[in-house]
Amino acid sequence: MSEVTISAADVNKLRQQTGAGMMDCRKALMESDGDFEKAIDYLRKKGQKVAANRSDREAKEGVVIAKASADNKYGVIVNLSSETDFVAKNAEFIAFANELTDIAIATKAATVEDLKAAAMGGATVADKLLEQVAKIGEKIDVIRYEFVTGEAVVPYIHAGYRIGVLVSLNKAANEANVAAGKDVAMQIAAMNPLAVDADNIPAETLERERAIAVEQVLAEGKTGDMVEKIAQGKLNKFFKENTLLPQAFVKDNGKTVADYLKSVEGDLTVTGFKRVAVG
Repeated sequence: MSEVTISAADVNKLRQQTGAGMMDCRKALMESDGDFEKAIDYLRKKGQKVAANRSDREAKEGVVIAKASADNKYGVIVNLSSETDFVAKNAEFIAFANELTDIAIATKAATVEDLKAAAMGGATVADKLLEQVAKIGEKIDVIRYEFVTGEAVVPYIHAGYRIGVLVSLNKAANEANVAAGKDVAMQIAAMNPLAVDADNIPAETLERERAIAVEQVLAEGKTGDMVEKIAQGKLNKFFKENTLLPQAFVKDNGKTVADYLKSVEGDLTVTGFKRVAVG
């Protein structure tokens, strides 16, 4: 074996590729004269379950976990991905996703990167993800992360961890409000609205829908002042169907979501929501 200099960056690179331990990676590189491919082979020959060559795999399966803090003031959604449905349905995989979500709540992570940097079992979340890759043999990663704050944040998990929703309300948590929040979260899971109401539709979406409405009216042969009037009508219909509060409430189509919330408490409303789905 020739003398080679193995840098900490090289060790970390091999560790990121394989999920093997730092000392094992250093020894593998030293034994392989710094050759990464040979180092991977060395680890495999020594019985290491390496996670090499997983970066090009597509991870379209997985689970979504939504949880709120004990005081219902803060909630997070974590989407932990896998390559197969078989892994996604594994109890240990789901438990691992739940543990990540608990860490996210405890640390109030703002981004995926913050979550991955958080401490977990004597290492970091990023380290533990690599361990899972090596253990399971599939690409495992946190691919989406959302958080919500509010007077009351209500979480909901739908369809076997396939969809996670957080709803933020303007009133403090009590039994009635939390129940209403869950009903609204179920609505969001099913209907996938774009925003709370028309005022919260992104400007680019609004302009695109307005342009489409105008083109539709012109194609119908309308001209002059009628174009804008009819286009606005189409836009209002779009808002009613695609924003949360004006939508027909799924449990009672005679009410809008806004009406339902008012029936629970006079000025109860939704201040924000997040929805994450697998795939």
